[in-house]
Amino acid sequence: MPFSVNGILSALALLLLLWRAEELAEACSCAPVHPQQAFCNADVVIRAKVVGEREVDSGNDIYGNPIKRIQYDVKQIKMFKGPNQDIEAVFTAPVSAVCGVTLDAAGKKEYLIAGKAEAGGRMHVTLCDYIMLWDSLSATQKKSLSQRYQMGCDCKVRQHRAICVWLTPSMTKQNSKTGSRYSLPAEKIQTRAGWVKTRHHNNKLDFKVSYFWWLVFNFILIN
Repeated sequence: MPFSVNGILSALALLLLLWRAEELAEACSCAPVHPQQAFCNADVVIRAKVVGEREVDSGNDIYGNPIKRIQYDVKQIKMFKGPNQDIEAVFTAPVSAVCGVTLDAAGKKEYLIAGKAEAGGRMHVTLCDYIMLWDSLSATQKKSLSQRYQMGCDCKVRQHRAICVWLTPSMTKQNSKTGSRYSLPAEKIQTRAGWVKTRHHNNKLDFKVSYFWWLVFNFILIN
């Protein structure tokens, strides 16, 4: 079966358009972050319920167009880090394409919310901030919010390694490659213990590559 140059070029062009469209749709992308590093990077970390939601104006852009934000009214349950006043409102962008966060405003779910402080008992969050349902956190994570994460803020946790050693309360050889979510970085230790994060496998990239060759094959058949 002869190969068609036009078919192959058409397949490449189509894939490029699809790939670009997906990248535009995912304009907000964030690198993974360890919970302790997210805690240290944030100005404010609270446990709260969202009890209200509305769209508000937040000034104008350089062209005079109004800037919209979503205001979530919250009932703070506990503050782990932040100013000496309760947080009453959490602001975010209106859509996820510009890193806006969607929260359940029915008041039935509790969240751990980490973000940037604003004046007057307010904070701003994006998709890159650490926001989790409270019930999804492990017991170790909940306990660490009160003291341990703050003590480890001098340690910088990175994607493939940590400047300081990461420890769990009972580190063993068997769990040394699976504890990134629950472990703690410790700057000073008496015993030598640690673990190495496993390499993150990019399933999304594998899918794109497979889809590319599927398109090429079908265009060759058609032509």
